[in-house]
Amino acid sequence: MDYAENHDALHGLPAFDFPAPDEVPELPEPETVAWRLSCNPYDDSGPDRNFADCLQRFLDTVDTSQVRALIFGVWGEAYANDSSTVIEPLVAAKDRFSSLDAVFIGDIDAEQAEISWIQQSDVTRVLDAFPGLRELKIRGGSGLVFPAVTHEHLHTLCFESGGLPGAVVRGVCDSELPALERLEMWLGVDEYGGDSTVADLAGLLSGGRFPALRHLGLQNSEIQDEIATAVAAAPIVAQLVSLNLSMGILTDAGAEALLEGQPLTHLKTLDLHHNFFSEAMEQRLRDALEPSGVQLDLSEKGDEDDDGEGEVWRYTAVAE
Repeated sequence: MDYAENHDALHGLPAFDFPAPDEVPELPEPETVAWRLSCNPYDDSGPDRNFADCLQRFLDTVDTSQVRALIFGVWGEAYANDSSTVIEPLVAAKDRFSSLDAVFIGDIDAEQAEISWIQQSDVTRVLDAFPGLRELKIRGGSGLVFPAVTHEHLHTLCFESGGLPGAVVRGVCDSELPALERLEMWLGVDEYGGDSTVADLAGLLSGGRFPALRHLGLQNSEIQDEIATAVAAAPIVAQLVSLNLSMGILTDAGAEALLEGQPLTHLKTLDLHHNFFSEAMEQRLRDALEPSGVQLDLSEKGDEDDDGEGEVWRYTAVAE
């Protein structure tokens, strides 16, 4: 999924844009779609002058007791309004969403705001308000807060970011999430707040904390080789079905660590797309893993710039 695009589905349900006040389309049954709510800060017409108005109109129009998935798009000026603009009215209306399974906060595409412009906040308030929630996705790392939490039912947790704060990574890795099956973190680069280190992942990689975890994505990092080296010896890998180390600055050194580490032949999929491998290393990976049935993604060479003085600059897939 490219952050430049809006999500077309959530929790297995197709996305449906809640219509603007001046539109009167036929609405789907509440439980059959993932409802996307947005508020255009530049549109002075109609009653939706702020996000709270948009949510209230949604509450007045749709039987929200049947709504299973919510996608929150633009909620105001990118720099001026953080995601508490969404979270506060949602939490206040929590009793109206008795069937809610999934929430995505920040479905804002690149034309609306760069990913680093999206201002987040303490998103664990959503988990506290909805103890039955099964899926939480977040886009944007600026201002993001995620202290360690306990949640019995969450099975998918995803962060799309050009820079995920180390404090957030530590909070996730220290959380008690016994039902968590899928965890994906776009770690990003230091320039945009992605200051996490391999040490911050220790609580996750050591195994035991997330007994149900089957898919792990540690992606989009400028220290992707270090992450690959740590993953190669991490106890958590033995319980995984799929592993995603894509989108970052992953070179032959990281691939070598994966080949020399614990066996990966039990995996169904290993996603290493957007890489900086030599052709020889690509072939070694294929020879080592594909005969065992591992679906290996080595697509998309990463961007490189040669400064003409012998130094090569490499870039993650997503930063600003």
